[in-house]
Amino acid sequence: MNRERLGSRLGFILLSAGCAIGIGNVWKFPYMVGQYGGGAFVLIYLFFLAIIGIPVMTMEFAIGRASQKSPARMYQQIEPKGSKWHLHGYVAVIGNYILMMFYTSVSAWMLQYFVMMATGKFEGLDSTGVSNKFDEVLADEKSMIIYVSIVVILGFGLCSVGLQKGLEKVTKVMMILLLGIMIVLAINSIFIKGGEEGLKFYLLPDIDRMKSVGIGNVIVGAMNQAFFTLSLGMGAMALFGSYIGKERRLMGEAVNVAVLDTFVAFCSGLIMFPACFAYGVKVDSGKSLIFITLPNIFNNIPMGRLWGSLFFVFMSFAALSTIFTVFEGINSSTMDMFGWSRKKSSLINGIAMLILSLPCILGFNVLKGIKPFGGSSNLMDLEEFLVSNIILPLGSLAFVLFCVTKKGWGWNNFLEEANAGKGMRVREWMRGYITYVLPLIIVFVFVYGLYDFFK
Repeated sequence: MNRERLGSRLGFILLSAGCAIGIGNVWKFPYMVGQYGGGAFVLIYLFFLAIIGIPVMTMEFAIGRASQKSPARMYQQIEPKGSKWHLHGYVAVIGNYILMMFYTSVSAWMLQYFVMMATGKFEGLDSTGVSNKFDEVLADEKSMIIYVSIVVILGFGLCSVGLQKGLEKVTKVMMILLLGIMIVLAINSIFIKGGEEGLKFYLLPDIDRMKSVGIGNVIVGAMNQAFFTLSLGMGAMALFGSYIGKERRLMGEAVNVAVLDTFVAFCSGLIMFPACFAYGVKVDSGKSLIFITLPNIFNNIPMGRLWGSLFFVFMSFAALSTIFTVFEGINSSTMDMFGWSRKKSSLINGIAMLILSLPCILGFNVLKGIKPFGGSSNLMDLEEFLVSNIILPLGSLAFVLFCVTKKGWGWNNFLEEANAGKGMRVREWMRGYITYVLPLIIVFVFVYGLYDFFK
């Protein structure tokens, strides 16, 4: 069976960026900036994005394009005979399933909040009332199941239509709308009365503020965010690499995706920080920033219902862009493994994903007594831990080692694939850094992530 192809380079860049762009950009990035002292964090983050994210993404793209297969079968095409690299391919597929077990719930929250905001459910509520709304959402398992079902049906329904006519066509429109809504929201936020201090906090590096947080903490935080923001280590980027031809060199394409991903994260900060400073909201208020703090802000500004609805449309698009592209990875993998048609794979995976999403949904209500890490932890925390702290870093390490070691694919094969076409070239002088330094950085991120989590 011939490999499906994307219809355009723009489609490839927007799909890859859509996978990378998610809640981590539009919620976690501003929250991390707030926690780690503002502008200085942003500069350090950009540095680590360049030296960690772009090389690993280039390698994922190269493995995918060389193999012309999904994550489940990519290694078998190019690994040395008798080696076991392909086992990571199966782990990557499992990682995609685990990610979607809780990400479907997050996407459902965004959709539900859009509906609630658009229908005026927050109007007239004080801060306690807004806070209670989120608790009500979590406690209502029937409503959550309905919204998660909408997300799953939308996702696998789109995947069943086909790559070009379904996923590429819809994601292009959705991503362009997402970028447009972001720009409108950012401009509105920049001109909010009293928001100037928020812009200063965000855009001007402050060494004293950085010292008060701890320079080491800021550096590690920036390294972590740069590493995780591009959704590397689970084969999603390898999948999109398998859908493109050899017209363009892959490092340039990785830079384009990273720039778009960073633009969305940066705009999120422009939306959040002026509003937070204008209304006296703590910039490091974490998870409550989106679901509790922002609805309060929208309740107190002119045309707040409109701006709030637009904001949660934007959040829904950001979440769904990841859902659609990861579902495509799952679909493609089961098609490769079992020889299923696209429609059959979409139907079976859709049913499986609805069932697999139930533990996360019920973990906030029926199963809230299950606390995997003690305290106030829940089943979502366990699922997120497995993906973020185990599968992503170790998966990225596997991709790097596969591309640079003689027992893997090897540097020369990687270099030949990455540099096929026009555009930015992977240089020979980068070999020492990518072979020896980059793996050590990834190991550090992995070990420190475990230490920080359990601390």
